[in-house]
Amino acid sequence: MPQTKFQKLMFALITVIITVPCFVFYCSSYEAGGFNLEVIKNSWIFIPIEFVLAYLCEIFIGSPLSVKLALKAIDPKKNDHMIVETAIICATVGIMCPLMSFLATIMYNGIIGVGLNGAPLNDFIINFIPYWLQKIVLNFPFALLSQLFFIQPLVRTIFKAIFKNKNIKVENVSEEKELSVDNI
Repeated sequence: MPQTKFQKLMFALITVIITVPCFVFYCSSYEAGGFNLEVIKNSWIFIPIEFVLAYLCEIFIGSPLSVKLALKAIDPKKNDHMIVETAIICATVGIMCPLMSFLATIMYNGIIGVGLNGAPLNDFIINFIPYWLQKIVLNFPFALLSQLFFIQPLVRTIFKAIFKNKNIKVENVSEEKELSVDNI
């Protein structure tokens, strides 16, 4: 998997390119009461904004913290590489879901709700935590399941196809177990 700083940035970029449209459509669907062509049309406005926010959060907060958190729980020398990757994915979702839900609450309920739709500012301030917690509860199951079973396998397949000749070959199996934080 990603071994250099450039590869880590590209891995995060591929992840965000796949993840952001899925989540914008998903969130817009439950806000609108269902998925339809109007949701798709209106969602494209938010994809660039959320793409930038998600990429910055992923490279500066989500990825570094999730690796540290996962490696506190799982020892890469004693566990299979797939277990380590799964722990990192779960830790990333555990960090990114509340963080992106926080930003989505500000954007959808604050900027759009108060600024564009004219909702009372007091309503947003008083209900910020309930709005945020509701978004976490609605987003977390989708985030975890989609990352574990769809998004990360697809990202890893794309990443391996792009960097297939650039990965360092491991000479024997015992060296493969000696993974460091940078090699995961």
